[in-house]
Amino acid sequence: MTVHSFTPSHYFNLLATVPPVLTIAPGDSVQTSTVDAHGLDAHRQQVTPPGNPMTGPFWVEGAEPGDTLVVRLEAIVPNRTYGWGNALLAPNVVDPEYLAELPRPAKGQRSHWEVDVAAGTATLVEPAVSGGLVLPLAPMVGCFGVAPSGGEAISTATSGSHGGNMDYRGFRADTTVYFPVFAPGALFFLGDGHALQGAGEIVGTGIEISCDIRFQVDLQKGRRIRWPRGETTTQIFTAGNARPLDQALQQATTEMTRWLQEEYGMAPLHAQTLLGQVVDYEIGNVFDPAYTIVCKLDKRWLPR
Repeated sequence: MTVHSFTPSHYFNLLATVPPVLTIAPGDSVQTSTVDAHGLDAHRQQVTPPGNPMTGPFWVEGAEPGDTLVVRLEAIVPNRTYGWGNALLAPNVVDPEYLAELPRPAKGQRSHWEVDVAAGTATLVEPAVSGGLVLPLAPMVGCFGVAPSGGEAISTATSGSHGGNMDYRGFRADTTVYFPVFAPGALFFLGDGHALQGAGEIVGTGIEISCDIRFQVDLQKGRRIRWPRGETTTQIFTAGNARPLDQALQQATTEMTRWLQEEYGMAPLHAQTLLGQVVDYEIGNVFDPAYTIVCKLDKRWLPR
């Protein structure tokens, strides 16, 4: 197993079958960096056009369509003190009758945050609020995944079975994520770091920031999954990406049901009865072109 140190020189606003920046083997780790959603680096310099620029792609030796790529997020650390975000609720997350009451944002209006990694806090600088606002950091990856099927090139603005811009706050350090492989080498991309984000990304951003990231890859040959899956020390989860929201829920629920039946040996009646009483759902995002729903199950309910 090798630890690679990779410094990006260019970025991608599409997840696609493009020439890889580095070849790595199952078991290898990569220490690298990402720019923020506007293409600003650790020095707040514009180094690439905006639109969730991705670092990568990384070619994983031996990965072929029909396999599963395993990505362990080992560390996600903001590498500057300046974070930014939208300040107001997105129009699509409130009742239509309430739209007239939403403040009209000034051109270019953003929230500005002071991010202190040592203290583990994000402090709101602008707009100023009475009493101040200090929040605990919870760094996450907003957009990551593999090259899509059929040679497609899919914008980093959206998501699908390949992953992409899911904006799920559970994609943080010490989480393992599973992606279906659609192209030789898998071609793994990642970016769009957030210092913090609420469920749903209801203002259209988290606290956007550049990050230093370390991840490890592995490969499960012949394990065919259909949608991204994940695992923490206490839960397993599946992610559906679609619009309308109920379609994303259907995808995530179906993927979880298949997982329980195919890999945990549960009979359909057992798996579905269990989910009916103990399943949990979380909204990844309701802002992007495809919404994200995450279906979660505590590991204590799994067969031993």
